[in-house]
Amino acid sequence: MQTIPILELGIIFIPTAFLLVVMFRWQLKAFTGLYANVRMLVQLLLVGYFLTYVFETNQPLVIVLLIALMIAVSAWIALRSSEDKSVKTYFIFLIAIGFPGMILLGLVTQFVLQMQKWFEPSLVVPIAGMIFANSMNTVSLAAERFESELNRGKDYVDARRIALDASLIPQINSLFAVGLVALPGMMTGQILSGVDPIIAVRYQIMVMWMTFGSGGLAAVLYLVLRIRSVKHKGTEC
Repeated sequence: MQTIPILELGIIFIPTAFLLVVMFRWQLKAFTGLYANVRMLVQLLLVGYFLTYVFETNQPLVIVLLIALMIAVSAWIALRSSEDKSVKTYFIFLIAIGFPGMILLGLVTQFVLQMQKWFEPSLVVPIAGMIFANSMNTVSLAAERFESELNRGKDYVDARRIALDASLIPQINSLFAVGLVALPGMMTGQILSGVDPIIAVRYQIMVMWMTFGSGGLAAVLYLVLRIRSVKHKGTEC
């Protein structure tokens, strides 16, 4: 793949700048949008240099610590969607995102890809990122919808069902759209780098099942643990 020059890369920012101007004129949170773009730029530049080091490491402890950090940060970000921001709720998010995610990560890296080194950085890190980021988003949707339904007077079972259904909408839409409306990131990247489309398709199928399973199971585990937590809290009161 060719290297994108900085000047040409800046061209794609023009529509974003136009959108930010519209947000400002319409009295939306233009500063938040600008801050998000600047933060994205800084984070990706930093992570680019960081991954250069990580991909060359032969220390499994570095990869283990990095995955633990991914899970911890994912849970912290997901906690923003909850009205109850207690330590107990944080650990519910942590378990919900981490437990299914680690199972899927192990299945993919150790059994599907059969890596020579169990901690192969160039494979483990990107795959872990996809799993935990997707689980974070799915659990966040489930948490927000679950609490909204409880506040509307729904019982626990109905709130749980509605929350899980809502959290899976983006996942199911992606399954319906893949190959027809969109060529997902991994598949597009592989095709652009010259990989046979048939091989790229197999990798994308792996990713779709991996993210659907990890995200959905994370939402299920969150809802189970959250219901128990709410019921226990209600009993104490």
